[in-house]
Amino acid sequence: MVAILQKYIDQFIDLPAEELEALINSIEVRSVDKKVRLTDVNETEKYLYFVIKGLARKFFLKGKEEIITQIAREGELISSSVSYFSGMPSGYVIETIEPTTFYSLHHDRAEQLYLRYPKLERLSRLVITELFLQKEKWELERIRFSTKERFLRFMTENPELFQRVPQKYLASYLNIKPETFSRLKHLLRAKKNSDAPYLK
Repeated sequence: MVAILQKYIDQFIDLPAEELEALINSIEVRSVDKKVRLTDVNETEKYLYFVIKGLARKFFLKGKEEIITQIAREGELISSSVSYFSGMPSGYVIETIEPTTFYSLHHDRAEQLYLRYPKLERLSRLVITELFLQKEKWELERIRFSTKERFLRFMTENPELFQRVPQKYLASYLNIKPETFSRLKHLLRAKKNSDAPYLK
């Protein structure tokens, strides 16, 4: 399990063995069933979650509607990040989609690590920057691309998620009405069984 975390860290920084060991010794391994809420609205987020195996989602409530803003798979982070970094109550829910195993880093323990290990503090800044860039990129794509384009781009880049994530969750994440999502999926299936060059 450590290898998947090492691969993630290597994207950002060459972490000395001592600091990697200190990080590993500070994280908790948590395994939960599907549809378990790790964080709820108005709770203060205490953990940063790194997915080792499984899937989780992040969403907020608009009335009774769940608006999904993130789907995290193996090798990705998920957290109610504003709450985690500010200490304010969370406006989001973090919930598992599948039985999921996480590396979990408590906020207080992270702060202790940053004081002692400079490269871990730098790693934290780089990860936060990357999460911010991903969020901004996704927000731009939701505005810039049409419904069909968003569907096709996501399907092309994340084909395995179409098998693992309930359709209603994907529709919410892509900001597509469920009935439109179903129509696009059926058209795509028909395209694969024909010589049609594109979806109409």
